[in-house]
Amino acid sequence: MWSLKFTGRLLLPLAAALLASSCSLRLPVNSKPMVATVPPAKKAKIDTTKDFRLTDENDPDVLVYLLADTLHTGVIFPYDWLVDSGFVPPKGFDKTPVAVSMSWGNRDAYVEKRWLSPYKVFRALFTPSPSVMEIVPVNWNVPEVVPHQRIYQKLVPRTQGPEIAAFLNNCSRMDSDGHPIAIGPSSWGKGVLLESRHHYFVPRICNIWTVQALEASGCDMYPWFGLSANGVIRQAVSPKNGFQQIWLGPEEKAE
Repeated sequence: MWSLKFTGRLLLPLAAALLASSCSLRLPVNSKPMVATVPPAKKAKIDTTKDFRLTDENDPDVLVYLLADTLHTGVIFPYDWLVDSGFVPPKGFDKTPVAVSMSWGNRDAYVEKRWLSPYKVFRALFTPSPSVMEIVPVNWNVPEVVPHQRIYQKLVPRTQGPEIAAFLNNCSRMDSDGHPIAIGPSSWGKGVLLESRHHYFVPRICNIWTVQALEASGCDMYPWFGLSANGVIRQAVSPKNGFQQIWLGPEEKAE
């Protein structure tokens, strides 16, 4: 009996620790806006000549892309739809992109143009570290520009727009005017890095952001199974979530 009590006392803190880590795995972002938003001055004009635009403002769905390499994932959203849904772009951002490619992660990994020092790798992996959300304007055919990525697509209900916009808005730190704070140029393309309100650490890594972005899009995802890029993809292409692959990555082409 004593051994059972002793074992129970040992297991209780362990269970509490696991519960706490499970709760802290997600970015603490609510589906309802927590920051002030700046509504667009007018409804964005719909261009029917471009793939990402809605063909009709009453169209029930929009096309969303999921990108993945061996480690990292990101999402491409139609830009007009995001803005119309309440997404607040940074000041001075290109006002005419067809879509935007977005991802999240450790700030040093996005800012540095060389390999991180051992100290920065240790800090990124084992301590809460600053993070950024990257936003890159997209005005091109996705497979032609990112052939090194695995590419997936899905039609997402337009009604999910406000939830996605709220998630993205609440990932950024805002200035006094209610706009995201840009800290520098993006790691690729002609976008910017936005200062995030949340810390990066293991296990809350870049792919957990993607999991939550897909959840805001209406997908049924499990964060603990989405720590890796492959874990995100396996869930995204499941019948209940419905993403379909349209471009093979270099590893898959080599097989």
